[in-house]
Amino acid sequence: MILPNDFQFSANSLQDFADCPRRFYLRYVEQLRYPAPEAAPLRDFDDQLERDVQFHHLVHQHLRGITIKALEATIDDDRIEDWWKAYRKYALVDLPKRRSPLVNLSAPLGGRRLVARYDLLAFDDDHAMIVEWKTEENRPTRDVLQSRLQTVVYPYLLAKAGAHLNNGQPINPATISMIYWFPEQPQEPEVFEYSAKQFKAHDILLDKLAADILQRSVNEFELTDNLDLCQFCAYRSLNNRGVKAGNLLEAELDIAREGFDRRRELSQIGEIGF
Repeated sequence: MILPNDFQFSANSLQDFADCPRRFYLRYVEQLRYPAPEAAPLRDFDDQLERDVQFHHLVHQHLRGITIKALEATIDDDRIEDWWKAYRKYALVDLPKRRSPLVNLSAPLGGRRLVARYDLLAFDDDHAMIVEWKTEENRPTRDVLQSRLQTVVYPYLLAKAGAHLNNGQPINPATISMIYWFPEQPQEPEVFEYSAKQFKAHDILLDKLAADILQRSVNEFELTDNLDLCQFCAYRSLNNRGVKAGNLLEAELDIAREGFDRRRELSQIGEIGF
């Protein structure tokens, strides 16, 4: 199977394949941009995405050194203002002082590249903390977060390709932690510790996953058996899996990733090589 020449593996593309091989094929091989809405009510979904983008921009600008006064003058949404106040009070309290926002990393995978863009990395001699800002309306459970390929790819890639961030020395997987911080529950981040054992297991897992994708022919990208996922897929009507989008406000699934993390993937440019 021939992927586009510029294709790069990411947590999102690998998650697409794990969720539904057919969705992966349509999105990355056919590069089909199907126009169906991913969730309803559409206005609520769009508003959430817009708030997410604005909040990430505020945080990144703050970490780059823009003054709080200048940033607060740009806030014109009550929800974002609440998130911003929570961020200022809680988000950075226990993080090491050496901080690098919007870091891009990449490493070889299956003859391609595996890429990731980190919201924030924070270091000291004993810790390498990955922090991701998550503004989902419905907070995923710990089990769901643990099953996400982002929770696999991000610490793995930091250990694999982060030496230049550590004075040229490889980052010990045992010092890495992955933190999901939610402005709606600012004192309850979800933290996942990493280890050398996990790094080895993930090296095997990701290699097998990439090999599985690359060896498939066009007709071997099957539809998922989990029909619940189809409610929130832009390709559902194309695949005869329904026409109406699932209700974002009633969803119990981890559906926000599809829209929110798509924004992050679209901004993954200028990766740092390994």
